[in-house]
Amino acid sequence: MINQKNYYTEYLKRDDQILPLRLQQEERRNRMTTNAKDRDRALSQFKPGEAPAPDLELELDDDVGMDEGSGLVGQEALGSKIIVIHPGSQNLRIGLANDALPKTVPMVIARKWTNNESEEDQGEPRPKRLKLDDGTAMEPEKMFGDEFASQYATMSTELKIHMRAHKRRVLPNSKELIVNYNRRTEPETISEHNDPSRIDWTEIPSDPQKAPAYITGKDALRIPDFSVPRYKLFWPLRQGWYNEHDYDQKRVLYDDVAVIIEEAIKTQLNIPRKKDWPQYGCVFVVPDLYERHYVTQALDMVLRDLGFGSVCFIQESLAASFGAGYTSTCVVDIGAQKTSICCVEEGMCIENSRINLKYGGADVTETFVKMMLFDHFPYSEINLNRRYDFLLAEEIKIRFCTLNEADVSPQPADFHIRAPGQNTRKYLFKTYDEILLAPYGYFQPSIFDHSLKLRSRRKLIGRSRDLYDDSPNDPLSTAHSAIIAMTAPPPPANGPVANGQVDGSNTAAVSTPLRQVPNPLQKFSEQERNSHSNIGSPAPDDDDTVAPQAEGENGVKNEGDVSLRDDVLAIAPLDVAILTSIIHGARNDDRKARDFLGGIMVIGGGSQIPNFHNYLEGKLKTTRPIFAKDIMIAPPPRELDPQSVVWKGASVFGKLRGTNDSWISKLEHDRLGARVLAYKLMWAW
Repeated sequence: MINQKNYYTEYLKRDDQILPLRLQQEERRNRMTTNAKDRDRALSQFKPGEAPAPDLELELDDDVGMDEGSGLVGQEALGSKIIVIHPGSQNLRIGLANDALPKTVPMVIARKWTNNESEEDQGEPRPKRLKLDDGTAMEPEKMFGDEFASQYATMSTELKIHMRAHKRRVLPNSKELIVNYNRRTEPETISEHNDPSRIDWTEIPSDPQKAPAYITGKDALRIPDFSVPRYKLFWPLRQGWYNEHDYDQKRVLYDDVAVIIEEAIKTQLNIPRKKDWPQYGCVFVVPDLYERHYVTQALDMVLRDLGFGSVCFIQESLAASFGAGYTSTCVVDIGAQKTSICCVEEGMCIENSRINLKYGGADVTETFVKMMLFDHFPYSEINLNRRYDFLLAEEIKIRFCTLNEADVSPQPADFHIRAPGQNTRKYLFKTYDEILLAPYGYFQPSIFDHSLKLRSRRKLIGRSRDLYDDSPNDPLSTAHSAIIAMTAPPPPANGPVANGQVDGSNTAAVSTPLRQVPNPLQKFSEQERNSHSNIGSPAPDDDDTVAPQAEGENGVKNEGDVSLRDDVLAIAPLDVAILTSIIHGARNDDRKARDFLGGIMVIGGGSQIPNFHNYLEGKLKTTRPIFAKDIMIAPPPRELDPQSVVWKGASVFGKLRGTNDSWISKLEHDRLGARVLAYKLMWAW
């Protein structure tokens, strides 16, 4: 800020005029004074000629951001007072910073309700089936509509052609064999006392007055569907956003997130007394392409609702690079309901390379179930809204899905259905190409169902807006804008696209994008023809076309670009999205682009499919053969669990001495509120 009347004023030009920096200097000065007094007091107790204890020479800068009474002494205790929290759409990973691995807790809470989730919408199952006029079920080949049947048949035919081209054996009547086998299969009943793998369901007191008001985590998923009283599952986060569809009040939504984290700290970390929590600091992981209200609400929740002494924030991709030890990489994080892609260089996320795709492992699970039902799956009444069916679908996806073409053949398999209050049923069935085509949806996402992902968007939580000019101020990315522009249909002549109209099913437009926004892979093709061309500029050759940009001519963010994030789902094939991110992250630097292509790190639970890394690497090399020798998919080093890399990196970040600048204390939050983020975050707020 410049005082126009007195240009040479020193207002806000010195660190001691900014409260967070002044408090930090005072804290460092007080710590040095206290350490000096303690050292002098200890030295005075020794007799002349006696050597002082070595611990007296230790600097106490290691307990970064902690209170003086935290009791941390030395490097070995660093992290014992820091809790790392990484929330996701399906799982919450939480633990102390000095733990080897985090605790994984389902991000779900069950509350007393009039009916459960499988009884809502008149008991409509998921995936949704079409019915005849008289209400009877259709044939399996027709129950999901002509579009799904046509696309599934096309994918099957293309797979057969591809396998024959690579000299793999393909039986001509494989599909008919498995359909006939699955039709004739009858279940085998196993009594509960003879089932060695029976499930211990969560017991609910018979007296409704004594039943708990809520249950969180794994216990919530083990509540019988038809318990008395009824419980309904609530997932506060969906597709990386707040789940506004299942809630009527914003405060209840925020409280559920806090309750799930609070119960996890008490039960998983064995810190039951909340009065001890002010002694702890918290490292909170946020998405790369975040929404500002999500970060501000997390700040308020951690310091006020949970009562931690301090908090710092880190982005997912940056935490992943810390956990893997990479300095320059392109991080591809495939979660349950979203896939985030971002290029990281020298400890910073490149802003314009961030992409957030709204599909993940849960879409593979639902598509796998649809494909099996299409092939006359013997358990035809499977419903993902039922808790035990949801757990069953996740289990069979993990067991059978693969991207190894050698496994595509009629294979016998079995599974067990364990429902509360019922005997165990064992089914025999056969699988064929659905085990590969379901995860192949990452590269052809139009096979996924995107129709309900935008429902109730902005029902409770509005866009974040600038305090001065009331313009949207959520962060933007040119790479993400390019993906949305490829997905969005042409605007109608009479007005803009209505919210919810775009379901992301027209992903085929990626290969033939709109004229207003060129294909972001165009520059890669130009470099193949001309080795001296630049890489990464999304601008077209004609001057009358405008490329997607994060800011307008006057440096103000374009409100239309921000609103598209609410009206259009970011859906694109995974290989196209990765190349788009690298193009925008390299920004005309050929060497940097090749570095990113040679350091693609794939993490997340959705990537734990056999042969996924090799398949993705092959797709990228096929898309851009000129860079074939540079492209390499790097798994997380040291045999780290891909699901825990982000958490592990955040724990490393919390123990670094240099993070003292990013810790936010409760005093700073009480005085400045969310404004303190502009001074404390490691990236531009």
